[in-house]
Amino acid sequence: MEKPRPLTSAAKGLALTVVILLVTVPFLVVVSTSFASNHEVVANGGYVLWPSDPTLRAYEAIFSGGVVGRALWISVALTAVGTAFSMLCSVLLAYALARPRVYGGKPVLLLVLFTFLFPPGMIPGYLVVKELGMLDSYASLIAPVLINVFNLIVLRGFFQGIPEELFEAARLDGASDWKILWIVVVPLSKAVLAVVGLFYAVTYWNSWFHASIYMESEHWPLQQVLRTYVLGGAQLADSGAAEAANVAAPQTTQMAVLVTATVPILLVYPFLQKYFTKGVLTGAIKS
Repeated sequence: MEKPRPLTSAAKGLALTVVILLVTVPFLVVVSTSFASNHEVVANGGYVLWPSDPTLRAYEAIFSGGVVGRALWISVALTAVGTAFSMLCSVLLAYALARPRVYGGKPVLLLVLFTFLFPPGMIPGYLVVKELGMLDSYASLIAPVLINVFNLIVLRGFFQGIPEELFEAARLDGASDWKILWIVVVPLSKAVLAVVGLFYAVTYWNSWFHASIYMESEHWPLQQVLRTYVLGGAQLADSGAAEAANVAAPQTTQMAVLVTATVPILLVYPFLQKYFTKGVLTGAIKS
């Protein structure tokens, strides 16, 4: 390849700089506004790029009310439990569908793909959850999304790429299918498992739609509380919200809740980033 011209290199650098600014500046505004004082927020028209007098007043207000703190713990527990169950079910089903000559494997695979092409609607989903007695239960936030078809296909494709000789050697040693799965397949699939686990964790953490349909307000996860703050300012059916409105500006309160909802998942991603590209590409290519 020829060496790029100086003008081409400059244009690429300029484009990259613009993209970085478009990504970082809004995030910086959100964080800065959450730490800004009421006077700065009013003086700058509602948003602050860099606070001159940072304060934790907005964070103290939202956590002292109890709504955000309770919702944060609900989201953490929901993400941990939901991701664990989803990973377990997805790995078991993907392993079964990846093995050749499994009885009923092809019809089950076609059924799974059918649900991917024709997902159930909101009303049938609500009726099923209601008939199962899961309304206002945290099971309603996990069971309907327990297995994601895309994640299942990625896992299945990765499992199919494992050399068959490893399975034959394990069987010659007397290993059962369960033992082969946990001793041979899972250790070789750390990359794709990390990626799929991240996908599930992000899905559970960002989920708000099912909570708005199935759950009462006192059992809402953090994302649904955040949506209420953003759409309705600081007006929540809780005394803590009223206190937040009196202590901090509405924009500061909204940004503080947004930071609280965003930072935890951002702290997890760097530890899984090295597995991300490898796991997705390998699973997609093998499928």
